[in-house]
Amino acid sequence: MPALVGPLLAGVELGGTKCICILGTGPADVRAQIEVPTREPATTLAAVETVLDTWRAQGHEFAAVGLAAFGPLNLRRGSPRYGWVSRTVKPGWSDTELEGRFARRYRLATGIDTDVNAAARAEGRWGGAQGLADFVYVTVGTGIGAGVIVNGAPVSGANHTELGHIRIVRLPGDDFPGVCPFHGDCLEGLASGPAIDARAGRQPATLAADDPAWTPVAQALGQLCQTLVLTVGPRRIFLGGGVMTGQPQLFGMIRKSLQHSLNGYVDTGEVGAQIDRFIVPSGLGAAVGPLGALAVAADQLPPT
Repeated sequence: MPALVGPLLAGVELGGTKCICILGTGPADVRAQIEVPTREPATTLAAVETVLDTWRAQGHEFAAVGLAAFGPLNLRRGSPRYGWVSRTVKPGWSDTELEGRFARRYRLATGIDTDVNAAARAEGRWGGAQGLADFVYVTVGTGIGAGVIVNGAPVSGANHTELGHIRIVRLPGDDFPGVCPFHGDCLEGLASGPAIDARAGRQPATLAADDPAWTPVAQALGQLCQTLVLTVGPRRIFLGGGVMTGQPQLFGMIRKSLQHSLNGYVDTGEVGAQIDRFIVPSGLGAAVGPLGALAVAADQLPPT
């Protein structure tokens, strides 16, 4: 067994189609990982609790619980509904309590964050962002989200960031209406997995690297990166999620899109000669999601 690197933790990544329960101390010491399907809240959360209860009954005394959830979430400290899912497109999940439910059941330090913020925490703790105080993790899959880390902490104010829904400059002649039920042709409406499927008529994973459907996707994601460069000034942008997986050509296309969009305005190495090291894949790969839940749990413990 690998050497332990801290207290035992339990994490739950609540996704739109499945929830992943993870037990461990970090990427080098994952004791168990179990998936349960995402159905209506009562059934889903009871199934997750059964997994955690079983681990405890087997003698795995975890010290904290971390939740990484789809949203939007209420993350306003002091709000009576802190840690609840707020208005969401996921049927039946609006106004669902999460953080308080698990805190009461396990009587342990319990934390919650958006799935993409949690992934960013994991990237900073164990992945490619180690040593960086300012960076962004972007997931491109069924939806698009960005976990923005500034001065070592996720950005959150009146609400958490929803950068997947920014408006972008469209390519000339592109009249695809987009698929976002709220905004149509926002970033998520144009470049998410469902958007690519609707535009191309096929799942993204089946498209060839040179398929023309990738051009508007790269252009849209380059616009997101420009927004991040001009508002946050990250040292690095990590791209992950199902759409990016297996499509290495997208990284080069997005880098070129960013540079074209900036047109030389920002004169730094990160978006110039070092751009190949600025927009990069996640250092934790496909494991970044469940490890994000462990990172949220780890952040609930006192510093050692």
